[in-house]
Amino acid sequence: MYVIIVYDVNVARVNKVKSFLRKHLNWVQNSVFEGEITKAEFERIKDGILRIIDEDEDSVIIYKFPLDFIPKREILGLEKNPIDDII
Repeated sequence: MYVIIVYDVNVARVNKVKSFLRKHLNWVQNSVFEGEITKAEFERIKDGILRIIDEDEDSVIIYKFPLDFIPKREILGLEKNPIDDII
């Protein structure tokens, strides 16, 4: 599957979430990650996020797409972290 993860978490946890997600996905820009992962990786990522965040205070949104979905990216302005191949 292909995922896009966006988050808005307390400043006390933002670096932990960012560091964790960098191990699994491509950093796109502040608080946005994306990449192709397996179902097992998805469960590990979800579990890892839940261990870091405070569900009463933080927000994480995960968009899931099937692998046959090919996202089209259009950048307006500065691209924070260029990715050569999305998929």
